[in-house]
Amino acid sequence: MKEDYKSGFAALIGRPNVGKSTLMNHLIGQKIAITSEKPQTTRNRIQTVYTDQRGQIVFLDTPGIHKAKNKLGEYMVNVAESALKEVDVILWLVEPSTFIGAGERHIAEILGKVKTPVILVINKIDTLKDQDEVLTYMDAYRKVCDFAEIVPVSALRSRNTEKMTELIFKYLPYGPQYYDEDTVTDQPMRQIAAELIREKALRLLEEEIPHGIAVTIEAMKERKNGMFDIEANIVCERESHKGIIIGKGGSMLKKIGTAARIEIENLMGEKVNLQLWVKVRKEWRDSELYMKNYGYVPQK
Repeated sequence: MKEDYKSGFAALIGRPNVGKSTLMNHLIGQKIAITSEKPQTTRNRIQTVYTDQRGQIVFLDTPGIHKAKNKLGEYMVNVAESALKEVDVILWLVEPSTFIGAGERHIAEILGKVKTPVILVINKIDTLKDQDEVLTYMDAYRKVCDFAEIVPVSALRSRNTEKMTELIFKYLPYGPQYYDEDTVTDQPMRQIAAELIREKALRLLEEEIPHGIAVTIEAMKERKNGMFDIEANIVCERESHKGIIIGKGGSMLKKIGTAARIEIENLMGEKVNLQLWVKVRKEWRDSELYMKNYGYVPQK
Protein backbone atom coordinates (compact mmCIF):
# COMPACT_ATOMS: atom_id res chain seq x y z
CA MET A 1 0.00 0.00 0.00
CA LYS A 2 1.27 3.46 -0.91
CA GLU A 3 1.73 5.71 2.10
CA ASP A 4 -0.31 8.54 0.60
CA TYR A 5 -3.12 6.30 -0.75
CA LYS A 6 -6.56 7.21 0.60
CA SER A 7 -9.59 4.97 0.68
CA GLY A 8 -12.96 4.99 2.36
CA PHE A 9 -16.70 5.20 2.13
CA ALA A 10 -18.93 8.15 1.17
CA ALA A 11 -22.72 8.09 1.59
CA LEU A 12 -25.01 10.21 -0.56
CA ILE A 13 -28.16 11.17 1.30
CA GLY A 14 -31.01 13.59 0.79
CA ARG A 15 -34.70 13.80 0.14
CA PRO A 16 -36.17 11.96 -2.86
CA ASN A 17 -35.38 13.39 -6.30
CA VAL A 18 -32.52 15.73 -5.36
CA GLY A 19 -30.17 14.08 -7.86
CA LYS A 20 -28.16 11.60 -5.74
CA SER A 21 -28.05 8.88 -8.39
CA THR A 22 -27.25 11.37 -11.18
CA LEU A 23 -24.32 12.75 -9.15
CA MET A 24 -22.99 9.31 -8.26
CA ASN A 25 -23.24 8.06 -11.85
CA HIS A 26 -21.36 11.16 -12.96
CA LEU A 27 -18.62 10.89 -10.33
CA ILE A 28 -17.83 7.28 -11.20
CA GLY A 29 -18.20 7.97 -14.94
CA GLN A 30 -20.69 5.18 -15.58
CA LYS A 31 -24.38 4.61 -15.16
CA ILE A 32 -25.14 2.18 -12.34
CA ALA A 33 -27.95 3.80 -10.36
CA ILE A 34 -31.21 4.41 -12.14
CA THR A 35 -32.43 7.97 -12.49
CA SER A 36 -35.90 9.37 -13.03
CA GLU A 37 -37.81 12.61 -12.62
CA LYS A 38 -40.13 10.73 -10.29
CA PRO A 39 -39.06 10.72 -6.62
CA GLN A 40 -37.99 7.68 -4.56
CA THR A 41 -36.34 5.92 -7.49
CA THR A 42 -33.54 4.25 -5.52
CA ARG A 43 -34.87 1.52 -3.23
CA ASN A 44 -31.76 -0.36 -2.21
CA ARG A 45 -28.39 0.92 -1.16
CA ILE A 46 -26.19 0.86 -4.25
CA GLN A 47 -22.43 0.59 -3.82
CA THR A 48 -20.14 1.94 -6.55
CA VAL A 49 -16.41 2.52 -6.75
CA TYR A 50 -14.25 5.38 -8.01
CA THR A 51 -10.49 4.81 -8.29
CA ASP A 52 -7.66 7.11 -9.39
CA GLN A 53 -4.02 7.71 -8.41
CA ARG A 54 -5.08 9.47 -5.19
CA GLY A 55 -7.05 6.51 -3.86
CA GLN A 56 -10.44 4.84 -3.88
CA ILE A 57 -13.88 6.16 -2.95
CA VAL A 58 -16.66 3.64 -2.35
CA PHE A 59 -19.97 5.47 -2.82
CA LEU A 60 -23.16 4.37 -1.11
CA ASP A 61 -26.18 5.80 -2.91
CA THR A 62 -29.13 5.53 -0.54
CA PRO A 63 -32.90 5.79 -0.97
CA GLY A 64 -34.31 9.27 -0.34
CA ILE A 65 -35.17 9.96 3.31
CA HIS A 66 -38.91 10.64 3.52
CA LYS A 67 -41.96 9.97 5.73
CA ALA A 68 -42.70 6.28 5.23
CA LYS A 69 -46.23 5.34 4.13
CA ASN A 70 -45.82 1.54 3.94
CA LYS A 71 -43.36 -1.25 4.77
CA LEU A 72 -41.37 -0.56 1.61
CA GLY A 73 -41.09 3.10 2.66
CA GLU A 74 -39.90 2.10 6.16
CA TYR A 75 -37.35 -0.25 4.61
CA MET A 76 -36.01 2.53 2.35
CA VAL A 77 -35.61 4.98 5.24
CA ASN A 78 -33.85 2.33 7.40
CA VAL A 79 -31.40 1.60 4.57
CA ALA A 80 -30.56 5.30 4.24
CA GLU A 81 -30.14 5.91 7.97
CA SER A 82 -28.05 2.77 8.63
CA ALA A 83 -25.59 3.80 5.89
CA LEU A 84 -24.59 6.87 7.91
CA LYS A 85 -23.08 4.71 10.65
CA GLU A 86 -20.67 2.97 8.29
CA VAL A 87 -19.02 5.75 6.30
CA ASP A 88 -16.10 8.20 6.47
CA VAL A 89 -17.87 11.16 4.89
CA ILE A 90 -21.51 12.06 4.20
CA LEU A 91 -22.68 14.05 1.16
CA TRP A 92 -26.05 15.66 1.86
CA LEU A 93 -27.69 16.77 -1.38
CA VAL A 94 -30.24 19.57 -1.35
CA GLU A 95 -31.90 21.75 -3.97
CA PRO A 96 -31.12 25.49 -4.18
CA SER A 97 -33.63 27.16 -1.85
CA THR A 98 -33.77 29.32 1.27
CA PHE A 99 -36.88 27.43 2.39
CA ILE A 100 -35.73 24.59 4.64
CA GLY A 101 -38.77 22.38 5.06
CA ALA A 102 -39.66 19.62 7.51
CA GLY A 103 -37.98 16.96 5.34
CA GLU A 104 -34.62 18.75 5.42
CA ARG A 105 -34.92 19.51 9.12
CA HIS A 106 -35.57 15.81 9.77
CA ILE A 107 -32.33 14.95 7.92
CA ALA A 108 -30.43 17.68 9.82
CA GLU A 109 -31.67 16.13 13.07
CA ILE A 110 -30.33 12.70 12.02
CA LEU A 111 -26.99 14.24 10.99
CA GLY A 112 -26.75 16.04 14.31
CA LYS A 113 -26.37 12.64 15.98
CA VAL A 114 -23.40 11.44 13.87
CA LYS A 115 -19.76 12.46 14.22
CA THR A 116 -18.95 11.85 10.54
CA PRO A 117 -17.96 14.97 8.51
CA VAL A 118 -20.87 16.20 6.38
CA ILE A 119 -20.40 17.96 3.03
CA LEU A 120 -23.49 19.91 1.98
CA VAL A 121 -23.97 19.65 -1.78
CA ILE A 122 -26.32 22.26 -3.23
CA ASN A 123 -27.29 20.54 -6.49
CA LYS A 124 -29.14 21.79 -9.59
CA ILE A 125 -27.40 25.19 -9.67
CA ASP A 126 -27.91 25.10 -13.46
CA THR A 127 -31.57 25.98 -12.75
CA LEU A 128 -30.62 29.38 -11.23
CA LYS A 129 -31.04 32.52 -13.36
CA ASP A 130 -28.55 34.42 -11.19
CA GLN A 131 -25.61 32.32 -9.94
CA ASP A 132 -25.00 34.75 -7.05
CA GLU A 133 -28.25 33.49 -5.50
CA VAL A 134 -26.39 30.35 -4.42
CA LEU A 135 -24.58 32.39 -1.70
CA THR A 136 -27.96 33.12 -0.08
CA TYR A 137 -28.80 29.40 -0.06
CA MET A 138 -25.41 28.53 1.42
CA ASP A 139 -25.99 31.03 4.23
CA ALA A 140 -29.48 29.66 4.93
CA TYR A 141 -28.15 26.10 5.34
CA ARG A 142 -25.14 27.12 7.46
CA LYS A 143 -27.56 27.80 10.31
CA VAL A 144 -29.06 24.29 10.12
CA CYS A 145 -26.04 22.05 10.61
CA ASP A 146 -22.32 22.17 11.29
CA PHE A 147 -20.94 21.34 7.82
CA ALA A 148 -17.35 20.41 7.01
CA GLU A 149 -17.81 21.94 3.53
CA ILE A 150 -20.55 23.47 1.37
CA VAL A 151 -20.31 22.92 -2.40
CA PRO A 152 -22.68 24.15 -5.12
CA VAL A 153 -22.82 21.73 -8.11
CA SER A 154 -24.82 20.73 -11.15
CA ALA A 155 -24.74 16.93 -11.41
CA LEU A 156 -26.64 17.13 -14.69
CA ARG A 157 -24.26 19.63 -16.33
CA SER A 158 -21.06 18.36 -14.62
CA ARG A 159 -20.37 21.70 -12.92
CA ASN A 160 -18.01 21.63 -9.93
CA THR A 161 -18.08 17.82 -9.78
CA GLU A 162 -14.25 17.55 -9.91
CA LYS A 163 -14.09 19.78 -6.84
CA MET A 164 -16.51 17.34 -5.23
CA THR A 165 -14.12 14.37 -5.69
CA GLU A 166 -11.23 16.46 -4.35
CA LEU A 167 -13.16 17.31 -1.17
CA ILE A 168 -14.21 13.70 -0.57
CA PHE A 169 -10.55 12.59 -0.71
CA LYS A 170 -9.70 15.35 1.78
CA TYR A 171 -11.88 13.65 4.42
CA LEU A 172 -10.97 10.02 3.69
CA PRO A 173 -8.42 8.17 5.83
CA TYR A 174 -5.22 6.67 4.42
CA GLY A 175 -5.91 3.03 3.70
CA PRO A 176 -5.91 0.03 1.37
CA GLN A 177 -7.48 -0.43 -2.04
CA TYR A 178 -10.72 -2.32 -1.34
CA TYR A 179 -11.57 -3.21 -4.94
CA ASP A 180 -9.65 -3.84 -8.18
CA GLU A 181 -9.07 -0.73 -10.29
CA ASP A 182 -11.60 -1.81 -12.92
CA THR A 183 -14.40 -2.49 -10.40
CA VAL A 184 -17.26 -0.01 -10.74
CA THR A 185 -19.93 -1.67 -8.59
CA ASP A 186 -20.53 -4.62 -6.28
CA GLN A 187 -24.07 -4.97 -7.66
CA PRO A 188 -24.72 -8.32 -9.37
CA MET A 189 -25.52 -7.94 -13.08
CA ARG A 190 -28.99 -9.41 -12.48
CA GLN A 191 -29.77 -6.61 -10.05
CA ILE A 192 -28.50 -3.91 -12.41
CA ALA A 193 -30.58 -5.40 -15.25
CA ALA A 194 -33.69 -5.42 -13.03
CA GLU A 195 -33.07 -1.80 -12.03
CA LEU A 196 -32.62 -0.68 -15.65
CA ILE A 197 -35.94 -2.30 -16.60
CA ARG A 198 -37.59 -0.54 -13.63
CA GLU A 199 -36.05 2.77 -14.70
CA LYS A 200 -37.55 2.49 -18.20
CA ALA A 201 -40.93 1.62 -16.70
CA LEU A 202 -40.67 4.64 -14.35
CA ARG A 203 -39.96 6.95 -17.27
CA LEU A 204 -42.59 5.63 -19.65
CA LEU A 205 -45.56 4.84 -17.40
CA GLU A 206 -48.33 7.06 -16.07
CA GLU A 207 -47.91 8.92 -12.79
CA GLU A 208 -49.79 6.63 -10.38
CA ILE A 209 -48.18 3.33 -11.37
CA PRO A 210 -44.36 3.49 -10.93
CA HIS A 211 -44.11 3.33 -7.14
CA GLY A 212 -46.16 0.14 -7.13
CA ILE A 213 -43.84 -1.82 -9.39
CA ALA A 214 -40.92 -4.14 -8.79
CA VAL A 215 -38.84 -6.07 -11.31
CA THR A 216 -37.52 -9.60 -10.81
CA ILE A 217 -35.09 -11.42 -13.08
CA GLU A 218 -36.39 -14.98 -13.44
CA ALA A 219 -33.60 -16.28 -15.66
CA MET A 220 -30.32 -14.99 -17.09
CA LYS A 221 -28.33 -17.36 -19.29
CA GLU A 222 -25.41 -16.89 -21.63
CA ARG A 223 -25.42 -18.68 -25.00
CA LYS A 224 -22.29 -20.15 -26.56
CA ASN A 225 -22.07 -17.16 -28.94
CA GLY A 226 -21.95 -14.73 -25.96
CA MET A 227 -25.54 -13.51 -26.29
CA PHE A 228 -27.62 -13.34 -23.08
CA ASP A 229 -31.22 -14.50 -22.65
CA ILE A 230 -32.93 -12.58 -19.86
CA GLU A 231 -36.46 -13.30 -18.62
CA ALA A 232 -37.97 -10.74 -16.24
CA ASN A 233 -41.27 -10.03 -14.49
CA ILE A 234 -42.65 -6.55 -13.91
CA VAL A 235 -44.74 -6.86 -10.74
CA CYS A 236 -47.59 -4.39 -10.13
CA GLU A 237 -50.30 -4.05 -7.49
CA ARG A 238 -53.50 -3.87 -9.58
CA GLU A 239 -55.08 -5.54 -12.61
CA SER A 240 -55.82 -2.09 -14.07
CA HIS A 241 -52.09 -1.26 -13.83
CA LYS A 242 -51.22 -4.50 -15.62
CA GLY A 243 -53.26 -3.39 -18.62
CA ILE A 244 -51.50 0.00 -18.72
CA ILE A 245 -48.03 -1.59 -18.43
CA ILE A 246 -48.78 -4.00 -21.28
CA GLY A 247 -50.46 -1.27 -23.40
CA LYS A 248 -52.58 -1.66 -26.51
CA GLY A 249 -51.44 -4.78 -28.34
CA GLY A 250 -48.43 -5.01 -26.01
CA SER A 251 -47.07 -1.66 -27.26
CA MET A 252 -46.01 -0.23 -23.85
CA LEU A 253 -44.32 -3.45 -22.71
CA LYS A 254 -42.44 -3.55 -26.03
CA LYS A 255 -41.32 0.08 -25.53
CA ILE A 256 -40.07 -0.64 -21.98
CA GLY A 257 -38.32 -3.82 -23.17
CA THR A 258 -36.58 -2.17 -26.14
CA ALA A 259 -35.31 0.80 -24.08
CA ALA A 260 -34.09 -1.49 -21.27
CA ARG A 261 -32.44 -3.98 -23.66
CA ILE A 262 -30.35 -1.23 -25.32
CA GLU A 263 -29.04 -0.02 -21.92
CA ILE A 264 -28.34 -3.55 -20.67
CA GLU A 265 -26.45 -4.35 -23.91
CA ASN A 266 -24.38 -1.17 -23.55
CA LEU A 267 -23.44 -2.10 -19.99
CA MET A 268 -22.70 -5.77 -20.66
CA GLY A 269 -21.06 -5.25 -24.03
CA GLU A 270 -23.03 -8.24 -25.38
CA LYS A 271 -26.27 -8.78 -27.33
CA VAL A 272 -29.33 -9.42 -25.16
CA ASN A 273 -32.62 -11.19 -25.84
CA LEU A 274 -34.97 -9.68 -23.23
CA GLN A 275 -38.41 -11.11 -22.51
CA LEU A 276 -40.81 -9.33 -20.16
CA TRP A 277 -43.97 -10.49 -18.42
CA VAL A 278 -46.34 -8.58 -16.10
CA LYS A 279 -47.68 -10.07 -12.84
CA VAL A 280 -50.12 -8.68 -10.27
CA ARG A 281 -49.31 -9.00 -6.55
CA LYS A 282 -51.82 -6.97 -4.56
CA GLU A 283 -50.37 -4.69 -1.84
CA TRP A 284 -46.89 -6.21 -2.21
CA ARG A 285 -45.30 -3.08 -0.72
CA ASP A 286 -46.90 -3.97 2.62
CA SER A 287 -45.94 -7.64 2.53
CA GLU A 288 -42.62 -8.60 4.15
CA LEU A 289 -42.63 -11.90 2.25
CA TYR A 290 -43.02 -10.26 -1.17
CA MET A 291 -40.53 -7.52 -0.29
CA LYS A 292 -37.89 -10.14 0.61
CA ASN A 293 -38.68 -12.03 -2.60
CA TYR A 294 -38.12 -8.85 -4.60
CA GLY A 295 -34.78 -8.13 -2.97
CA TYR A 296 -35.75 -5.65 -0.26
CA VAL A 297 -34.25 -7.35 2.78
CA PRO A 298 -34.51 -5.34 6.04
CA GLN A 299 -31.26 -3.99 7.52
CA LYS A 300 -30.13 -5.60 10.76
